[in-house]
Order: sequence, then C-alpha cells, then structure tokens
Amino acid sequence: MNASTKFAGFALGLAAVFGIALATGAAIGPDPAAPESPAHADESTARPDHAPGGMMATDNGYTLRLDTALTTAAPDVALRFRILNQDGAPVTRYQPNHDKDLHLIVVRRDMAAFQHVHPVLGSDGTWSVPLDLTRAGDYRVFADFIPEGGQNLTLGADLRVAGNYDPQPLPATATTATVGGYTVTLDGTVAAGRASKVTLSVHRDGKPVTDLQPYLAAYGHLVALRTADLTYLHVHPDGHPGDGVTPAGPGITFYVTAPSAGDYRLFLDFQHEGVVRTAEFTLTVDQGTAAAEPVTHDGHGAPTPEPAHSH
Repeated sequence: MNASTKFAGFALGLAAVFGIALATGAAIGPDPAAPESPAHADESTARPDHAPGGMMATDNGYTLRLDTALTTAAPDVALRFRILNQDGAPVTRYQPNHDKDLHLIVVRRDMAAFQHVHPVLGSDGTWSVPLDLTRAGDYRVFADFIPEGGQNLTLGADLRVAGNYDPQPLPATATTATVGGYTVTLDGTVAAGRASKVTLSVHRDGKPVTDLQPYLAAYGHLVALRTADLTYLHVHPDGHPGDGVTPAGPGITFYVTAPSAGDYRLFLDFQHEGVVRTAEFTLTVDQGTAAAEPVTHDGHGAPTPEPAHSH
C-alpha cells in the first residue's frame, strides 16, 4: 500500500479501499502456549474474516518476529525483523504491492511520531531498515505485505524505546494540516458503517498543486489509525497515475468505511518536486446508520461500484 512522520494500524485495522473498507472484529492474539517457532495456523492464530489488520503478530500462519522488542532512543536505530511461515522458516519471496515487497509503518502509541519506510530484505529472510527513534516511548510496528502466492496481510508487534518519554495529547480535530510549506485540506465527513467520500487537497502558497508526482504507484497514500486501539489500515486512492482520468492534484479522493465511531489519526503521504511529505489529521468519526456502499478495486487501488472488498 516513506515519509517524514505520516485517512495505514492499524495494532489497528481501519479496513478500506482507496476505496477503503475498514474491518471490525475481535482481536485475537497468538496462542500463549505456542512454542518459539510459530505453530501451524489454527483457531488461535487464524484471523477471523473481519478482524482488523495489525492486531496480531501471527495471522494465517505468518508471524512478525522483531530481532529485539527493546531499544534505546536514537536518531538512527537499525530495526531488524523476519516474517516467519507456519513452519517457523523466514519468508524470502513476496509479491510486490504498490512498487514494494513490504511496507513498514512505525507509530508511537500517542501518535506523536510516525514513519512509513521500506526495509531491505537479506538473502536469509531478515529485513532491515534504519529508523528515527529520537523520541522514546512505546511504538507499534506494522508489516504490510503479500507473501508469494498468498493474500495481503498486516502483522503488528510492539517496540519499546527507552529514554525520556514525553507523552503528548491527541491533536484536536481539524480539516487543515500544514507540512513543509504545503497546506492540505480534508473535505468530507466519515460515518461508521458506510462508505464515505473524502478528498484531501494539496496547496502551496495559496495555489492548488496540480503536478503531484506518483509515489509508490499512486498520487497519495493514506494510513488511518483508530486511536483507541491502533487499529490499522493502509489505504490507496481512487484512480492511479496514467489511467487517463485521475488528475495529478490538487485533490486525492478516498472512499472510507470506518469500522466504528471514535477518533482516528490520518497520515497522508504525497510527493511533489521530488520530496515525500506527510500531512497529519485527527478525524472524529460519527456513528453511521446507512448500509455500507459497495466498493471494489480495479486492480490498481481504484474503487469501482461493486461488492465490497477489503485490503
């Protein structure tokens, strides 16, 4: 589905379709009695049909295993991890998704620090990536990937960063965000349980930006996290570069179905003049009453009016 600190954990699953479908369901953790190597998937590890992504370290027989779950605050921390299959062996073959084999989202639990990065895979199945963990605290790490021959998964694990912790309150709800001289405006209202159209528009110096650059095969990438439990969803926009109908700004449109009412934190990645920037919003979702509007992917992240499909 990279940025400085970025409507993607989801310990969160806001399921969606640039068309978005944010799924609900009970969070089920790995079997506490399981051995060090993950056991074959069973009722304790298999994700229910509508369980949020990123709520579990083990799902459908795959496990996210960090080399270490504890580190010290620093600006350049090397994070290493593996994705293990049901036999406990590292996965080394993946299906590219939006130009990358794996998307890694790292967010502090108070939403005060966010990164969307793309690790490098070693021949032994170990992923590695440098992270800016200057700010101490408890983080959630989300690995969003498609194993070769498998389905899209989002696995989550906790990372503790030792140091002077400065917990921050959730920023107030707002429809405008500024980042690096750009202003991004959110237009649309999201209600739980039904598809809602949301457009994020990019301006600079009061003028609309109409030459956004493709970034990971899209004009924008949106990660949404439910603040109550860090339910995660990495979503993609309506349309894609080169389809002949999707403009390169200023607006990037998403169709969002939130799983529940409450506060969500949104991180929009967009690229302009060779630089990827992240606009951040706090959004309050009201309780919806209408049935979900059916949406599907066209194969490139663009929604079409058909039966619903979750990422």
